[in-house]
Amino acid sequence: MAEGGNRGEQQAACGHDSYRSPLASRYASPEMCFVFSDRYKFRTWRQLWLWLAEAEQMLGLPITNEQIEEMKSNLDNIDFKMAAEEEKQLRHDVMAHVHTFGHCCPKAAPIIHLGATSCYVGDNTDLIILRGAFDLLLPKLARVISRLADFAKERAGLPTLGFTHFQPAQLTTVGKRCCLWIQDLCMDLQNLKRVRDDLRFRGVKGTTGTQASFLQLFEGDHQKVEQLDKMVTEKAGFKRAFIITGQTYTRKVDIEVLSVLAGLGASVHKICTDIRLLANLKEVEEPFEKQQIGSSAMPYKRNPMRSERCCSLARHLMTLVVDPLQTASVQWLERTLDDSANRRICLAEAFLTADTILNTLQNISEGLVVYPKVIERRVRQELPFMATENIIMAMVKAGGSRQDCHEKIRVLSQQAAAVVKQEGGRAYQQVQRFLEEEVYPLLKPYESVMKVKAELCL
Repeated sequence: MAEGGNRGEQQAACGHDSYRSPLASRYASPEMCFVFSDRYKFRTWRQLWLWLAEAEQMLGLPITNEQIEEMKSNLDNIDFKMAAEEEKQLRHDVMAHVHTFGHCCPKAAPIIHLGATSCYVGDNTDLIILRGAFDLLLPKLARVISRLADFAKERAGLPTLGFTHFQPAQLTTVGKRCCLWIQDLCMDLQNLKRVRDDLRFRGVKGTTGTQASFLQLFEGDHQKVEQLDKMVTEKAGFKRAFIITGQTYTRKVDIEVLSVLAGLGASVHKICTDIRLLANLKEVEEPFEKQQIGSSAMPYKRNPMRSERCCSLARHLMTLVVDPLQTASVQWLERTLDDSANRRICLAEAFLTADTILNTLQNISEGLVVYPKVIERRVRQELPFMATENIIMAMVKAGGSRQDCHEKIRVLSQQAAAVVKQEGGRAYQQVQRFLEEEVYPLLKPYESVMKVKAELCL
């Protein structure tokens, strides 16, 4: 039995007088919110019932063309109020929507959900949603990498002071540092693409994954049952379906999905922390709007609020992977329902959060501001040879000639300056090679979306 509740009353109460997740109401993009919307979910349920009926008809079950056409014409005709009322009575979300769909398809009503279990629509829809959500994230991540690659290329030869332990170390360049960020994001792009492409359909399975109900429908014809599974899988656009399932697809899939999203969160947190540190040093800043206010009390403040938002949400994203880890570990035998409520929250929140931080990071990467004079001043401040005046005075006090000391220090200073330029030149070559060999090939499949600008929510 699927879980139920007074969803109709809850939906009626939404607005300024009821809590709504800031991820949906404030941060995430409309397209990502739609993928996790009730309309998309329940429309997909109906599409799955249609695909099942079409395949069953093709394999010989007594389903008429009129019934198929009636289902097709009512895919979007969803009476949400009726469904909520049905669920309140039945305490079963799937059966509530079976009845609601049947109400607008009276001729098809007897064959809707024929042979299926709740997870036929529930789990298969979740997999379709996960695939669609990945398809939204991947080009967004590619665009962020592309923007940062442009920035790295432009600043590849600009020397800057490197830090280890956040203490002055040796020279690097602004572009080379940016390549550290890009390299992590390229790994995330590959990981997200791998998990997306590895998604398998749950397919047409029965209550415990045995397909017994469908075997009964087809009077023991195993070949037709296998054909049914294959046909619906292909209609849903999946290359493969699970051979083995319990009532649900294995919840290890959710672990893989949220693990790669958590990895993305870690990358974004590191990048935006770096930007916050550099903003404090006044070397690099995120975009700051003309009328933007940094502080209600201190009008001079230029707080890195976009980077802070990314860090804040990235922390949330990284914690969500704990949910599917625990859920997978407690799925007794063929299935328990204590996965359902948890998954309603963590899967949607993970993708909405990832969507938000990528939109925000794209906005940051499109407007990064560099202050070369500040960077140069810090480099000079940290180079020991810049203490030439005090060194000369000390050498003269020790009996040396002021002019001889000056000349020796001058020569050493020029040599040190040459090191700065050479380090910048070498890093420039490293940046160019990294972009051409490792970054641009990864971005090639996403070239058509590269020009899309980020639309930043609140």
